[in-house]
Amino acid sequence: MSTYIEIMRDDLPLSVTHEVRDRCLCLHVQRAARALARRFDEALRPLNLKQGQYSLLVSLNRPGAPRISDVAYLLAMDRTTLTANLKPLQKRGLVVVTKDPEDKRNRRLSLTEDGLDLLTQAVPIWRKTHDDVDKVLARPSPEALKEDLISLAFKL
Repeated sequence: MSTYIEIMRDDLPLSVTHEVRDRCLCLHVQRAARALARRFDEALRPLNLKQGQYSLLVSLNRPGAPRISDVAYLLAMDRTTLTANLKPLQKRGLVVVTKDPEDKRNRRLSLTEDGLDLLTQAVPIWRKTHDDVDKVLARPSPEALKEDLISLAFKL
């Protein structure tokens, strides 16, 4: 059994903890991201879909089948994480992974008819949830916040 010992050091005062709590952009963005993910996960639950899966499916809704590396970049994921996230969507028959005809080392991703059907059902749910979230934001327009988040994601 471990014993709880209260230790405070002079070189690491409680004020540092408060500074991080109040100032840390990373902490605030992570907390907000988790809250948003929970909200969208709950909204998409009737379709047996999570927000990350929705984003992945939407990223494939384009004329040509994108390469895995392009989708990974867009979603700010490494290829291994993206591949792991694709597996349940493949098992459900929503996504197909094929060899790139131009370079056999690459894979291309495309939605199946079932994937398109599910995405069609999910879009109105996503829109309504997004409208509700936009109402919670303090600024009159969420565009400035989105621009700042994009800058953080792709310019750091």
